[in-house]
Amino acid sequence: MVLLLTLPGLDGLRKGLIAVTRGLLKPFLSVVPFCLFLLMDIYWKYETRPSCEGDSCTPSEHLRHQKSIMKSQRNALLIAAALLFYWLLYSVTGLVVKVEQLNQRLERLKNRD
Repeated sequence: MVLLLTLPGLDGLRKGLIAVTRGLLKPFLSVVPFCLFLLMDIYWKYETRPSCEGDSCTPSEHLRHQKSIMKSQRNALLIAAALLFYWLLYSVTGLVVKVEQLNQRLERLKNRD
């Protein structure tokens, strides 16, 4: 959507794309609470994980511990990517709307003169 909104030469489609994107931004806002939930899950797993140092745990427990750390890192990356993409779509859509408004204002000023 960001690419379609920013490509030059799609002036005829841009109004429809803006309407669709602005309509999608509201349901996509549900990404933010989901990211907060994942962040709390990562924190909870970090605080309650058993310490697995030295000879205190079996190889299977050590493997499970490593998998848990990898999943937490993956979730943190997903959180960052989802929030970044939502912010990018929101800000680009806002900028395109402002540019469209300024273009309309410029046309009105040209027509008045």
